[in-house]
Amino acid sequence: MDKLAVAENIAGQLLKIKAVTLSPKEPFTWASGIKSPIYTDNRLTIAYPDFRQTIAHDLADLIKENFPEVEVIGGVATAGIPHATGVSNILNLPLNYVRPKKKDHGKKGQIEGRCQKGDKVVLIDDLISTGGSILKAVQAVREVGAEVIGTVAIFSYDLPESTTNFENAETKLFTLTDFPTMIEVAKQQNYVEESDTELLQQWYKDPEGWCK
Repeated sequence: MDKLAVAENIAGQLLKIKAVTLSPKEPFTWASGIKSPIYTDNRLTIAYPDFRQTIAHDLADLIKENFPEVEVIGGVATAGIPHATGVSNILNLPLNYVRPKKKDHGKKGQIEGRCQKGDKVVLIDDLISTGGSILKAVQAVREVGAEVIGTVAIFSYDLPESTTNFENAETKLFTLTDFPTMIEVAKQQNYVEESDTELLQQWYKDPEGWCK
């Protein structure tokens, strides 16, 4: 698996379908209140069958390389579910998905599909900012006695907070592409000007203080 080639191809495709929008001069506001020059909506990937298949195969390769002992593929609801489904089909492994919280009716479960005590699970999400959503899923899987051997995603902002959060949760994260790669590809393909690249790099170094 040529990691750089994969990372650059995925980044380029995300830019092409406008799943990633770069706007350094008119930044977006995240739910956390942070001003950001980048907005990512990887849910758009499900509208492109060829790209969706590429993502599934690349994620499957990533998992085989880093977590060969995997027994179950899990998707974080809702954006991680289609990609987890594709990967489970490729690897011919059982599938589950994890809700943000337990249901308030029926058996009041949080996990649907295969998730049993002792299962070795890899969880998939579409996007990592601080890691909050997928790490909640990690905790839910652990609570039923299964083992989360790792997590994977399409794209990460590669922020220090997420690195700390995954370390504290004692789980490994691998992604197909990340913010530094995205900016380099955007520059190469003329999605941004040189001055915009500098603003994007400044945000990457200090996202909380960037717009103060």
